[in-house]
Amino acid sequence: MEKTIIIEGLKKSFGDVTAVNGIRLDVNKGEMFGLVGPDGAGKTTTIRMLCGLLDPDGGSAQILGLDLVKKRKDITKDIGYLSQKFSLYGDLSVDENIEFFAEIHGVKGYRQRRNELLDFTRLTPFRDRLADKLSGGMKQKLALACTLIHRPKIIFLDEPTTGVDPVSRRDFWKILASLIKEEITIFMSTPYLDEAERCNRVALMNKGGIISFDTPQNIKSSLDKDVVEIVCNPSRQAYKTIKETTSFEVQMFGDRIDVVVDDCEKDCGTIRELLEKESVTISDLRVVPPSLENVFIHYISSAK
Repeated sequence: MEKTIIIEGLKKSFGDVTAVNGIRLDVNKGEMFGLVGPDGAGKTTTIRMLCGLLDPDGGSAQILGLDLVKKRKDITKDIGYLSQKFSLYGDLSVDENIEFFAEIHGVKGYRQRRNELLDFTRLTPFRDRLADKLSGGMKQKLALACTLIHRPKIIFLDEPTTGVDPVSRRDFWKILASLIKEEITIFMSTPYLDEAERCNRVALMNKGGIISFDTPQNIKSSLDKDVVEIVCNPSRQAYKTIKETTSFEVQMFGDRIDVVVDDCEKDCGTIRELLEKESVTISDLRVVPPSLENVFIHYISSAK
């Protein structure tokens, strides 16, 4: 399978802080690839290096078969970058913003392409509206249209749905799925593990390093433990009790508690007995398939 991105030992430090620590990964042509991790993991620094905005301190990378450092100008012609704070011009209309970015990229006869992108992002009814008057989700769709105006082969999206409402997030993902059909490679970072489930492959990143790199399903299958989901009341008391009185790894998600155990048949009874002693009412206790979030938290906890 053709590789559009190959990274070998890429490094970047800022003073005494190592932001990216010798990562290695590759991305296939037409793939939706997710770089997943918490704030400070090194995701933005990685993307900014791949877009030629930061010089790496070590290692190498090839983008579309070209050396990242030696062929930077050639690479930038074929990539698009949507940063966390994409610079739309609030006093320009939707049409005018796209026109501005078309001119930056030297796109001639862009009007048909602009109309296609407006239809694609469902922004045609709002083409005369000032960017400042758009909702957060509509601003992100406009930013994506500006990123796509010059027909890039790869687009880099840095946490594109952070701060966007759930409905707009869903619309944005539908648009990304359509891009894959056009064989555009998508390299995106996200702190949301539910979004990562939609990617072809993901790299879990923490403290500048890659801790797992595979398909979402293979990463989930790598957890050789049982995940016990508990719905109970009061849930916070149950979480505190399990965390403080057992060696089990416990994770809280709203009113749900996940406990990672070695053997459910043996350990579920222990958990139930412990909570009943603390007068916790258990509504449901069952084994569930591990989520990416379960696995990610497990890897981080195991590394401590």
